[in-house]
Amino acid sequence: MSNDWVETSAKWAGEMGFIGENAKGGTVQMGTVDGKPGVAPMEMLLLGLAGCTGVDVVHILRKKRSPLKDLEVRVRAKRADQHPKVYVEIEIEYLLWGDLKPKDVAQAIQLSEEKYCSASAMLGKTAEIRSTYKILPPEETAND
Repeated sequence: MSNDWVETSAKWAGEMGFIGENAKGGTVQMGTVDGKPGVAPMEMLLLGLAGCTGVDVVHILRKKRSPLKDLEVRVRAKRADQHPKVYVEIEIEYLLWGDLKPKDVAQAIQLSEEKYCSASAMLGKTAEIRSTYKILPPEETAND
């Protein structure tokens, strides 16, 4: 076990909103602040999952020298009916742009979900996690 602590804080910003900050100064708005909606705390968990597995997939495909041009990770989930209303089902959809081999993509996703992504490992304790992927033409990217 690592002896390093990860430190964050969340400061109430009025209404039902908080501003979260990490030790490096990165911030995120949770809930409503000054009438502007932010990300709900439970949605933050899903964003963490998307970012965690996304970083893994990019890293693994780069190691394979796969020509990944763009990646979008979409996550949706269902919560339990009773409190604490944890996530019980999570679906991850990977949209990848590039001239990619399906075998390489499937392996990268599997390695992320089963070995490297800490968020997936934690959320998988309460939720069934399913994933799919689509390889799209490299000339059409998510950022176009």
